[in-house]
Amino acid sequence: MSNVIISKQELLEHRLGHRNLTRRVVEAFPEKELFEFSIGGMRTFAELVQELLSIAEPGLKGIVNQATEPYNHELKLNSKTELLEKWDNDTPLIIDLYNQIPEERFSETFNLFGIYNFPIIDNILYCIDNEIHHRGQGYVYLRALGIEPPFFWER
Repeated sequence: MSNVIISKQELLEHRLGHRNLTRRVVEAFPEKELFEFSIGGMRTFAELVQELLSIAEPGLKGIVNQATEPYNHELKLNSKTELLEKWDNDTPLIIDLYNQIPEERFSETFNLFGIYNFPIIDNILYCIDNEIHHRGQGYVYLRALGIEPPFFWER
């Protein structure tokens, strides 16, 4: 017998809280630095955000449709406005796709993008963890630029 610690709806709300916070980090960047600034050979924050965009909605779509196509890192969004518009347009799609996954499937093994062969819940947590990881890089960049990032607890 398993004990539920967090409901499916609470996990979605947790996910969306992180998504809202990452959006605010994108907003905090000056346009030029969003696309040009990096430290230690890391990718720019715009590149990291485009990775997040190439995983979040397409990953859930793959789970819902049981499709394992590789993800496409070839998004070519060239302005902060384009990044934020894509972010905002994807959010309701993420909600809709997530809600199409029955809880019974969460323990089912799924090969996300043909790479991550784990239970669906682990794939969902991977997407959240990956976003937190890359947002942390954005925080470092903002601090290096002398910009106060949003409080991480204000999701």
